[in-house]
Amino acid sequence: MTEPWKPTDPGVLCLPSGRLVRGRGLRHSLPEGPTPTYAVYLLGRQPPEVPWDADWLCWPDFRLPSDRARAGEMFRDVWSRAATERVELACGGGRGRTGTALACLAVLDGVRPEEAVAYVREHYDRHAVETPWQRRYVRRFAEPRAQDLSGESSA
Repeated sequence: MTEPWKPTDPGVLCLPSGRLVRGRGLRHSLPEGPTPTYAVYLLGRQPPEVPWDADWLCWPDFRLPSDRARAGEMFRDVWSRAATERVELACGGGRGRTGTALACLAVLDGVRPEEAVAYVREHYDRHAVETPWQRRYVRRFAEPRAQDLSGESSA
């Protein structure tokens, strides 16, 4: 088992279960301290290589993930790995896309979907989750038809 983040480490969100996940903005320098063992980068284009295990989720700035089914799978993987690894979620600024992904992790961790954005704003960044459609995405994240979180009817 990897030594976990500390709840006081910069950008670390403590979920209700005690799992710790770091969020950050890639435009800022890497925080001091331990590096991630796994990261998911939420960007509109492929991120640069990093010396730890990482995946890329195509997610343009101020928008929603390009592949919502894959996003759900990745968030479930991040949540699972956070039990034993130092996991990081990051986008350009560390607020909109990162906050949205962290709110989805909070839902997976048992926070009610309609309370997840407030939870992340209280415990991570008060400006997290920047757009109305990102808030709606979080509210609908746990719905049975989570593969279509765009709000569009599939009928």
